[in-house]
Amino acid sequence: MKIDTMTITAEQFDAFVRLPENVERLFEYIGGEIVEVLSNPFASKVSQMIAGELYIFLKGKDLGLLTGEAGGYVVYGERYAPDVAYISKVKQPELAHEGYNPNPPDLAVEVDYPPSYQSARNLMNKVANYLAAGTVVWVVYPDTQSVDVFEPSKPAKTLTTDGVLDGGAVLPGFQLAVKEIFPPTPKTEG
Repeated sequence: MKIDTMTITAEQFDAFVRLPENVERLFEYIGGEIVEVLSNPFASKVSQMIAGELYIFLKGKDLGLLTGEAGGYVVYGERYAPDVAYISKVKQPELAHEGYNPNPPDLAVEVDYPPSYQSARNLMNKVANYLAAGTVVWVVYPDTQSVDVFEPSKPAKTLTTDGVLDGGAVLPGFQLAVKEIFPPTPKTEG
């Protein structure tokens, strides 16, 4: 949900999110505008299925840090709250304890649900900035059960339920079948 239509600076955004009435709310700073990240149980379920698989892969390896939608990052001057993110310990050994993490993640997962014109516009801005910052991005579309994969300096690709997400250079050895990240749809009687 867009909060304001006038553009503001990053410093004004940081002051806005520190206001007492905003401390318990989650916001992103996209294209100079404040965007509130609203709770969505279904999108959260999809993102947590991905986070769970990443957690299992990372457990005991001491490679990096994993965050959920409450873990915000500064990305190319903007402030994003990816649904799932990974940052290597080589890049940053410990996460920020308040505010938005000063370094962008190595991998960002954005779940687009429910899809809308505004969410598509925001995702286009975010993907461009993630790529400029060197971040790999997986944009997950539950409605079509597909994932767009964006990697810096590579063509984008779309994976469907017969595809496999690959950790590539960011998480070598990680693989996840796309069909595994979408909750089963209830069968209708007929």
